[in-house]
Amino acid sequence: MPKPFSAMVIACALGCLPTGAGAHFQELIPSSDIVAEQGSRDIRLDLAFTHPMEMGPVMEMALPVRFGVLSGGKARDLKADLKPAKRDGKTVFGAEFRFEQPGDHVFYVEPAPYWEKAEGKWIIHYAKVVVDFAGGGGWDKLVGLPVEIEPLVRPYGLWTGNLFRGIVRRNGKPVPFAEIEVEWRNDGSVKAPSDPFITQVIKADASGQFAYGLPRAGWWGFAALVESEKPAKSPEGKPAKTELGGLIWVRAQDMK
Repeated sequence: MPKPFSAMVIACALGCLPTGAGAHFQELIPSSDIVAEQGSRDIRLDLAFTHPMEMGPVMEMALPVRFGVLSGGKARDLKADLKPAKRDGKTVFGAEFRFEQPGDHVFYVEPAPYWEKAEGKWIIHYAKVVVDFAGGGGWDKLVGLPVEIEPLVRPYGLWTGNLFRGIVRRNGKPVPFAEIEVEWRNDGSVKAPSDPFITQVIKADASGQFAYGLPRAGWWGFAALVESEKPAKSPEGKPAKTELGGLIWVRAQDMK
């Protein structure tokens, strides 16, 4: 007996959807978010473009446009320190950094535009993470990225269950009702019961502010998404959109 027309349409639509429900996230993960002055002053930063909750797939990364650190009101270019590596056959990057002066260090990256063929758009996610060295201040300083999350809660030293709050800014101005995607960087210990659990979705209020409780220890990525106003073309020369993301990574730790 032939299938009803509506059932055939639904089956076709489902079959045409891209596989994997997770969102794209530009990872910028330090080996530690708090560095004590009396301990080692060296950390490693790992950069990958992937789906953190699903632990992949990893997307190919080109050399970032910018990579640096903001500390003491001064930005320092670290692009020359980036070293390519392979993860699951795709290019990722890493860098070593040694702290010299106490203070909070805001590491940031502007990746090269990534063409997402399945969605027919370019993706540029400006990511940052704050690392504290020797109890210094400066965790709320803005890098000046085109899209950026200003933390309203110190983004390190967080217990599991803390409420993380921030403001989504575009060119320095708050973005009313901005959409923010949230994912936990899975260590293999959690399997989402269904697709909506993979990427949490929240919206900012009229002043661009948002809040999210951190339910599990580990790294959490917050990605505020807006569409670029600049026209772009696909690799085939057709009109295409560009998704701009402002990301911040924070780490929660269990209270023991």
